Amino acid sequence: MTAKIAYEDVEVGTELPGRSFPVTRATLVQYAGASGDFNPIHWNEKFAKEVGLPDVIAHGMFTMAEAIRLVTDWAGDPASVVEYGVRFTKPVVVPNDDKGAEIAVTAKVAAKLDDNLVRVDLTATSAGLKVLGMSRAVVRLA
Repeated sequence: MTAKIAYEDVEVGTELPGRSFPVTRATLVQYAGASGDFNPIHWNEKFAKEVGLPDVIAHGMFTMAEAIRLVTDWAGDPASVVEYGVRFTKPVVVPNDDKGAEIAVTAKVAAKLDDNLVRVDLTATSAGLKVLGMSRAVVRLA
């Protein structure tokens, strides 16, 4: 696969379509099984609260992965992301109810680089709080 978005078709400031990703306790258990990260702060409410958290929290790498989906879906090829980094600023708190939590992600092209590369800056929030800081991806476009 190659990126479906042409470098010539984007400008600095181009906004990617925003998206929200639901997170439930079941999602966290599935991710724990896939990743091998069974830390009880991600599934055991009693333990999470005993260590000072407000409730069970989503895995940081899960949150990071959900956020970059916005970019890979936009570009049309996951392999088009050549660099990605974030700073974890707040946890995604996942209550034990039918709704769970939501990660809302927006992004825009922040810079056009050489060799058909663009830098995309992402903003990820949950419950009105910014959960990722300095979230940036370098993407190779067509």
